[in-house]
Amino acid sequence: MDKAVQVSMSVNSEAVNRTVEPRQSLADFIRNELELTGTHVGCEHGVCGACTVRLDGQIVRGCLTLAVQADGCTVETIEGLTESGEIADLQNAFVTRNAAQCGFCTPGMLLTAAELLAADPGASREEIRKHISGNYCRCTGYQAVVDAIESTARNRLGEAS
Repeated sequence: MDKAVQVSMSVNSEAVNRTVEPRQSLADFIRNELELTGTHVGCEHGVCGACTVRLDGQIVRGCLTLAVQADGCTVETIEGLTESGEIADLQNAFVTRNAAQCGFCTPGMLLTAAELLAADPGASREEIRKHISGNYCRCTGYQAVVDAIESTARNRLGEAS
């Protein structure tokens, strides 16, 4: 058994200090140690996007990132982005456009969409599809997700959606 390691990080603007096993994923740490269950674990191979979180401002796959790699970093989860209100308009669009059906992929999809809209507020439907292509959704068929992201982008730019 590996020797436990002390980690310190900011999670959703809260200082966190814990002892973790060196092989514990960031997603498992967030869910099991911090009880923030909005970060989901799907494939555990980094391909489904359900475990997406922000690490120092960049989205990462929480199942492929070790908790020890986040030592000294800033981590933001869906709970933090929701509480701050940063993605309230995007969340409302997901509800309005029926893009959040079972909800399993939704947190990762929202974080991915937020990243895109921050980098390219005028993203085209094709660019939206490409950017979310690493997030699997078995319920919506993606049309509603693309519609929600596009309508949020247009509203943020002051255009009619």
